[in-house]
Amino acid sequence: MLNSMLQAIAPFLPSRLREGRRLAAALCALAVALAPAVVHAERVRDLGTFQGVRTNQLTGYGLVVGLNGTGDDSLEYVTQAMRGVSGRVGVQLPPGVNPALKNAAAVIVTVDLPAFAKPGQRIDVTVSALGKAKSLRGGALIMTPLYGADGQIYAMSQGNLAVGGLGISGADGSKLTVNIPTVGRIADGASVERAVATGFDSADLLRWNLFQSDFLTATRVRDAINRRWPGTASVEDGVTLALRLPAGADARAAMIAGIEMLDVTPAETAARVIVNSRTGTVVINSAVRLYPAAISHGKLTVRVDESPKVVQPGPLSRGQTQVQQDSTLSAEEAGDSVVHFKPGASLARLVDALNLLGTSPSDLVAILEALKQAGALKAEMVVI
Repeated sequence: MLNSMLQAIAPFLPSRLREGRRLAAALCALAVALAPAVVHAERVRDLGTFQGVRTNQLTGYGLVVGLNGTGDDSLEYVTQAMRGVSGRVGVQLPPGVNPALKNAAAVIVTVDLPAFAKPGQRIDVTVSALGKAKSLRGGALIMTPLYGADGQIYAMSQGNLAVGGLGISGADGSKLTVNIPTVGRIADGASVERAVATGFDSADLLRWNLFQSDFLTATRVRDAINRRWPGTASVEDGVTLALRLPAGADARAAMIAGIEMLDVTPAETAARVIVNSRTGTVVINSAVRLYPAAISHGKLTVRVDESPKVVQPGPLSRGQTQVQQDSTLSAEEAGDSVVHFKPGASLARLVDALNLLGTSPSDLVAILEALKQAGALKAEMVVI
């Protein structure tokens, strides 16, 4: 009602009164406390994961051949890799011979080995150039072993690369590059050779870990599990629950499937404000509240205008042309406004009110930092 009345009489008010109208509208918006946030139940599988049931990273060093003159040329490690490859097929390069391989490139092969992957299964791999190769388009990866963190071979990779980038050059030295031509993928390019032991079917206790530490959420998950399977779960810390599951892979899998589909209402996250001081981006969660505070913020703008002029000498005066400096200095300070916030006002409403008053992103960040220092903003403030 107040906003509609102010809008109706705004054309007949002086500029200072119109500024007061905007301030009053902002204060009216801030007078209403934020309604309690609606918390929705989530599945257990969306809150955490079982310990040991995870992907494992594999890496390998290989060679891509069949390139159209866009390889590594005569780099030493490419020559060594080619000697190893040729030796596996019974061809020995003479000592001291540099094949100058422009059609080959040394690469690093990376892959994520999924949990419970079994020998014979196929997984995708990513191939990245290691040296000075200009493009991997049209190349084929020669058989490459993929190693885990323990130094054991878990997969073998080979196949033709699919490269989304393109790089071309002209005779005059001009170049054109689209996306990244030195990285490619091979769909189903690796075959699993060894499974990773997880202890899923043999361990006495199976542990479940929250994605984010929270004692209240861990307690609620424990209670939800014990309501359906009494005595199954116990809390070890703010992240981990210990589960006593029946022996045997089949019985455990059925019980874990039921646990993952249980609905649990997680605890409200801690009050946190994320501020990017470079871009002025402010991210606020629903738990942030303001204590009583009054804000007065002014902005001083200093402007220096330089208008140099060329002065010509008079006729037959034997003078010289000179540059005369003409500087104009000005300083302007925006009119300050004092805004008072009642207890319980949400920070989101504060940001909306300051935006209505024309506060710039950099000024907004300064105000939030000052509120934190004054103790009126009870939240963790992260500045990136």
